[in-house]
Amino acid sequence: MNQIGLFDEGGKEESLETSDVAGLFELSVEAYYAAIYARMSCLPIKNEISRYIEKVKGSNERAIAEKTAFDRGDPDVLTVLKAAGKVQHEIHRLIGLLRFSPDNQGVYIARCSPDHFILPALAEHFTLRFGEMPWAIIDEKRGLCLRRGKDKPAKLTSATEMSPATDTENPGDHWEDLWRLYHSSVNNESRKNLNLQRQLMPERYQKYLPEMKHKFST
Repeated sequence: MNQIGLFDEGGKEESLETSDVAGLFELSVEAYYAAIYARMSCLPIKNEISRYIEKVKGSNERAIAEKTAFDRGDPDVLTVLKAAGKVQHEIHRLIGLLRFSPDNQGVYIARCSPDHFILPALAEHFTLRFGEMPWAIIDEKRGLCLRRGKDKPAKLTSATEMSPATDTENPGDHWEDLWRLYHSSVNNESRKNLNLQRQLMPERYQKYLPEMKHKFST
């Protein structure tokens, strides 16, 4: 994950001490990211995360730290790893499900309402994907926006900072039509499995997919 700053779900700087997290990185990269992802889960487990960091750092040696970091017999470790796993799962899911369409200023915009605070973890992937093209991902659940302008790094802002011109959805209609056309061309109705579809693509994500919008139009 390319760090653009560690924030809590309100857009404030993350409460975990930078020195503590950095020290964890020296002992175990996996433990470092597990602690960060667990915090991004927004679950009430700050105490468990703090104890997890202390236990791993108290190991002093890399081999012991790695073993401590993945000792699922320890309730603090198990709590952190489960929370981190949920966040990682949603990150990978949204990377595949986000749908971008350009506004009238040429900014490619996608909307979502993720269960967890995952916007910072999306910065590196979409920076590489779009190159110099400006884009924005709006988290409607938290009122936050991850945005990148031309020749500028991705940054987290309030969604209210999006100008009315940039925030309009109408210019995306043509792109939504293209998404629906693509979906219909690759979709095999005879093999449709609604139960599997709900499992892989829960309805909380479907309302942001142009090819599924007909389900929410009535």
